[in-house]
Amino acid sequence: MTFIARCFRTVDPGQVFRPNWHIEAIAHELEQVLRGKNQRLIINIPPRNLKSICASVAFPAFALGFDPTLRILCVSYSIELAAKHSRDCRAVMESPWYKEAFPKTRLSPKRNTELEFETTARGSRLATSVGGTLTGRGGNLIIIDDPLKPEDAQSETRRATVNAWFDSTLSSRLDQKTEDSIVIVMQRLHCDDLVGHVLERDRSWRVLKLPAIAEEPAVIDLGHGLVHRREVGDVLHPAREPRVILEQVKLQQSSLTFSAQYQQAPVPPGGALIQEKWFRRYGRRPEPESGDQIIQSWDIASKTGANNDYTVCTTWLHRGTDLYLLHVLRERLEYPDLLRRVVAYRKEYRPRKVLIEDAGTGTPLIQDVNRNGGFRAEAIQPVRDKLVRLDAVTDLIEGGYVILPESASWLGEFMAEILAFPNGRHDDQIDSLSQFLAWTKRPRPKVHVG
Repeated sequence: MTFIARCFRTVDPGQVFRPNWHIEAIAHELEQVLRGKNQRLIINIPPRNLKSICASVAFPAFALGFDPTLRILCVSYSIELAAKHSRDCRAVMESPWYKEAFPKTRLSPKRNTELEFETTARGSRLATSVGGTLTGRGGNLIIIDDPLKPEDAQSETRRATVNAWFDSTLSSRLDQKTEDSIVIVMQRLHCDDLVGHVLERDRSWRVLKLPAIAEEPAVIDLGHGLVHRREVGDVLHPAREPRVILEQVKLQQSSLTFSAQYQQAPVPPGGALIQEKWFRRYGRRPEPESGDQIIQSWDIASKTGANNDYTVCTTWLHRGTDLYLLHVLRERLEYPDLLRRVVAYRKEYRPRKVLIEDAGTGTPLIQDVNRNGGFRAEAIQPVRDKLVRLDAVTDLIEGGYVILPESASWLGEFMAEILAFPNGRHDDQIDSLSQFLAWTKRPRPKVHVG
C-alpha cells in the first residue's frame, strides 16, 4: 500500500491520497499473486476507487521492480485507456524514487513506446485493448482492467465479443498456464460480463468483492495478520464517498446500474419474473383523498442475526385501482424494537389496515399489537411458497396498477431485490409486496342493502 500511495503522488500530484482499508486489501491480494499463492484473481470494486492505479500502474511497476525479467500484458476496453495506464506506469518506473528503490530495474532505450516498454533484463509491459492482436506475444502475468465499457454493458454482441476474445485469444497467452497468473479488475456491469462469464466456467477464481455499501458481514484479509470486518451498511470509503453521497448516486442512477456498478451485484435484465418497465412512476407524493386507504404490509424476519433476513414494511396508498408505494422500511430488528416500530409507523402513516404475516415471530407480534398497541392488526396466513404467491399477483404489476416513486432513498434496494427474484439473496421486500397485492385481490364480503 505504501508503494501504491507513492505511485499516486507521482501520476496525480494535484490530488490528495486518502488511505483506506480497501487499498490494503487490494495490495495484499496482488502480492499473493506475485508470491505464487494465487494465480486467478478477480477484484470487483465501484468506479473511482483507485483500482487502475493499483492494478494497471503500481502492480506492474512493483512486479518488475522485484523481477525485471517478467513479461506483463495489460488490457483495457480501449486503446486510449490502455495507453494512459502505460504512460503512468512508465512515469513511475522512470522516477528517481523508483530507481533508488529498485536499482536493478531499468527501462531499455531500445524499446520504449507508448504501448510497450522493456527492461534491460528483457522483461516488458505491453498494453493493448480488447480485440487487439497478440499473435506471437505472451506473458507471465495478464492484467485485465475494465474490459467492457459501461455504455456497452447492455449490448449482448459487445459482451459476447469480449468474452470470446478472452477465451480464444487472451487466456492462451500465458507462457506457463499452470504457473502464470491472470488478474481481472473491474466494476460489475452485467450478469454475463467477463467476470460472470469466467466464474460460470470456473469457480476456482479468488474473488475480492468490495461493494460500496456492505449488504452482508464480511472479514477482509489485509495481510500481515490483519483483517477488516465489515458490518451490514458499512460504506466502502467514507472519507471519499460518505453514505450521503452514495444515496445521491442511487437517486441519479437506475437501480440496475447501482446494483451492478456500486454493489457488484448485477441483476438479470428484465428480472427473472418481474420486469422494471411494468411499474408506473409518480413524481410528487400523492396526498390521501376521500375514498383512499393507507395500508401497511409487514413481513417479519424470524431471526435478527446479521446473516438473517430483514423485517420489511411497505406502506401503500390504495386509490381505486391504483396502488402507490409510499415508503419501504427494511431493517434487522430485535423483538422489542420491532414492536415499538410497528406502533410508531402506524402513528406516523395512520393506515386503515396493518397486515402482518401470521407465522414465526409475526404470530406473537400480532398478539402483542392487538393487546397493547392500541389497534388491531390483520393476521395474514401465508399460503403456498414465495414464488407462487408473487406469481399470483404479477398481473397487477404487469397491468400498470403498481406505482413507484421516481426517486427515493430505498428505491434502489427495492428494485434490485424485485428484479433479481427468485435468484437474489433476499426476498423480504418481495414478501411484503406480494402480501399487500394479494390482500387487494381477495374477495370482500358482500354488502346487502335493504
